[in-house]
Amino acid sequence: MSGLKIIIVMILSSIFSLTNTAHAEQNYGKGADMKHLAEISAILASPTKFMDTDVTVKGAIVKVCKKRGCWMELASDKKFQTLRIKVRDGDMVFPMTSLGKTAYATGKLQALPLDLAQSKKYLAYTAQEQQEEFDVNSVTEAITVYQISPTGVTIND
Repeated sequence: MSGLKIIIVMILSSIFSLTNTAHAEQNYGKGADMKHLAEISAILASPTKFMDTDVTVKGAIVKVCKKRGCWMELASDKKFQTLRIKVRDGDMVFPMTSLGKTAYATGKLQALPLDLAQSKKYLAYTAQEQQEEFDVNSVTEAITVYQISPTGVTIND
């Protein structure tokens, strides 16, 4: 019987260990500050309201920089919207294994206004990076890219 008890204890320990790691979180920088949580759709609808203050966003990680892990894109609460979280190379490294996980990012919203030529180049680059087809002639207006420069990020497993 003692051998059976040991096996049961080992199985229960393994299950407990798995459930603890399933809720693990990874913090980058200071980690996210949950006091400033805002919806990505609200930020993209009225970006000027969020420009001069720290803001925290939440979303599923849908893209990660394949080269250096220096940026990731979070899915918005609204379909087909994303927001880029961008750090200087090496400040934080977001792993490719974080795809599909939920992330919280706290930082400053940045506006990057592009002229028409820059807009075409940027959109062509992002399409190529994601291996998507893109017609550069379909871009007829300049765009502004919004991103968060984070001081802290938390990724939940």
